[in-house]
Amino acid sequence: MQPAMQPAVAVTALFTGPVKPLARPGHPPVPSGIAKSAQAGPVRLYVTGFEGDEQGDRIYHGGPDKAVHHYPSEHYVMWRMRFPGSPVTLAAGAFGENVSTTGMTEQNVCIGDTYRVGTALLQVSQGRQPCWKLNRRLDHPEAAFIVQQSGATGWYYRVLESGVLARGDRLVLLERPCPDWPLARLIGALFPNAANPAILRAEWRAAAALGPLSANWRQTFLRRAESGLVEDWGRRLIET
Repeated sequence: MQPAMQPAVAVTALFTGPVKPLARPGHPPVPSGIAKSAQAGPVRLYVTGFEGDEQGDRIYHGGPDKAVHHYPSEHYVMWRMRFPGSPVTLAAGAFGENVSTTGMTEQNVCIGDTYRVGTALLQVSQGRQPCWKLNRRLDHPEAAFIVQQSGATGWYYRVLESGVLARGDRLVLLERPCPDWPLARLIGALFPNAANPAILRAEWRAAAALGPLSANWRQTFLRRAESGLVEDWGRRLIET
């Protein structure tokens, strides 16, 4: 069933921040931009991301297809129950997102959705692939894997038009070119919980043909459709 066209949803919090050391007892700190600060006033947004926002590893984080990270605030109820020992408060901003809202989730947001927010124009480009830095952030060795398998990963936008955003601005949906592809379906195809090669390969071929999807994800789906194999996620999910 296709998701309904959601009404405009307000940005309840906006986060940016510089790279800071992310610590783990017994290990050297690593540079990360996951610890961001809430911004009360307007923030300028460029094709590469928000002014004052940084990523510790630009090979795997940031870039035009991952300029803005959006995470639904309602997911944190689940994470507070799942990670009661987290050293950081599990509320908006904890996962390193830029944009927080209530009312938009992976169930009702589709790949390619285009939103006007403030004076900027954004397009949903891919979901998030959690990495081991989330394990450090939450002080849990399998946090990234658990978030991945839940499907509650959040998503990224590319910036079609630069502009200025502020808390309270509303995300107004202008276009939905892929109504059959809510992010829940896309994330489920990338992180399958069951192995049915025939069904998965058909789904991967269909996903690889999605024009608004980031080139990296389309290449991943195409490679899988051709090989029938899922790549090893160990290096991304587990810190050695």
